[in-house]
Amino acid sequence: MKNPVGAPILGMLLARAALLATLWWTLADGTAWAFGAPVVLLAAGASVALQPTRCVRLRPLALARFAGFFALRSVRAGLDVARRALSPRLPLAPTLLDYSLRLTSEPARVFLANTLSLLPGTLSADLTGDRLRVHVLDASLPIEQELRAAEVRIAALFGQSLPDLLASSNGPKV
Repeated sequence: MKNPVGAPILGMLLARAALLATLWWTLADGTAWAFGAPVVLLAAGASVALQPTRCVRLRPLALARFAGFFALRSVRAGLDVARRALSPRLPLAPTLLDYSLRLTSEPARVFLANTLSLLPGTLSADLTGDRLRVHVLDASLPIEQELRAAEVRIAALFGQSLPDLLASSNGPKV
């Protein structure tokens, strides 16, 4: 039996079990194998059983660009959140935004939602079809532009083209 990308399942299972066993050995200081061995085997089996049914190919150059984009946005957003948290006035204007996604594939949409949740000041609250609900700390920030910029980077990463901005009704709704 083979998975969609052609690797034998037994080989994948053994490789993941070896990786998880090494992790267990490191974290448990080489002890507690009576508990660790079954956990390692169950985790390896679950990771193989739950893997996606199709392979997603990411573009290496786009991945490098996305990493820089993400690092810059993370630092900038982190500094903004720290400034707000340390300010005596605590300048917050939280809101929920509904955003119409232009990304067409489910993996790309999930990647965008997870990316936004990792950036300070934003949290993906719901992803349903082509709608993403995002919680933001300050409604006065240019959130729509940030979402579009992230969406463009992720589209490039997944090799997708996005519909023209002018042709889509892509504004957030508060």
